[in-house]
Amino acid sequence: MRSFVVRSVEFALRRRGAASSNRRLFSSDSAPERKVAILGAAGGIGQPLALLMKLNPLVSDLALYDIAGTPGVAADVGHINTRAQVAGYAGEEQLGKALEGSDVVIIPAGVPRKPGMTRDDLFNINAGIVKSLCTAIAKYCPSAVVNMISNPVNSTVPIASEVFKRAGTYDEKKLFGVTTLDVVRAKTFYAGKAKVSVADVNVPVVGGHAGITILPLFSQATPASNDLSTEDIKALTKRTQDGGTEVVEAKAGKGSATLSMAYAGAIFADACLKGLNGVPDIVECSFVQSSITELPFFASKVRLGKNGVEEVLGLGPLSDYEKEGLENLKPELKASIEKGIRFAKDN
Repeated sequence: MRSFVVRSVEFALRRRGAASSNRRLFSSDSAPERKVAILGAAGGIGQPLALLMKLNPLVSDLALYDIAGTPGVAADVGHINTRAQVAGYAGEEQLGKALEGSDVVIIPAGVPRKPGMTRDDLFNINAGIVKSLCTAIAKYCPSAVVNMISNPVNSTVPIASEVFKRAGTYDEKKLFGVTTLDVVRAKTFYAGKAKVSVADVNVPVVGGHAGITILPLFSQATPASNDLSTEDIKALTKRTQDGGTEVVEAKAGKGSATLSMAYAGAIFADACLKGLNGVPDIVECSFVQSSITELPFFASKVRLGKNGVEEVLGLGPLSDYEKEGLENLKPELKASIEKGIRFAKDN
């Protein structure tokens, strides 16, 4: 009998594609070989993410990389009786081997946010880590789809783009900032307030991936609710924007939103794999190179396909409150993007 955990995860992933029979997960018999590399796999996000990707039947090879500790994580996860073959790589000298042949590279590497830590503090540590890892990606798997989790995403995605440009490997269709956790939170909070089944809820979240740059579009939420007041919407928006801080404070200095981020990262990676495998109508929100606003990068709904981004979708109709939020977020998001680009060019 298949384990409860495997069946539960596969059910959750299948349910996300239930709108069309074509969107079901491929079985391991029909799915092509796909290698996924996780950079930062021994960390707080990396370990649960490694577990979730091991449970995904679309993954044939799972490479786990970190500066230390990954052989143990690989041995542990590798004992799980699912399709993916697991290998652990530790230290910079093994980074190339971890990356070679990868179809999808997920980057949760770096330090998590702690109480009192600003986004600038995170940037000062994680920017260099991201730059180094992306330099290796450009060398060893330049055509891989890159899923950036390392914060601040509003700056690390622009850093990655500049590194790839310098290496001559940049493909804007294959670089994604993972903002799925914002969507996950918006769905959860909306379902609770509107008293609807969370499994049926969809809420697009646009903008960026920090504070006020996160803009959930509750006016477009489905199923629609007529019972939520303007004050309810404002409170839901603020809670979505401050979701990370809520978890950091609840853990009282002992961690950040590692488990929910791992779940969100696994959901987005699954969507990328489905797109690469030719499953139609795969749409997720992500922070990508974009022309739907005057900013060079922006999170919105994106249609995924065999080449990564097939189409960056527009914002759709916005409420007056959302229009105001959109204008308010632009200066901060613009500054974060420029900060990342400047770092990459100066270092």
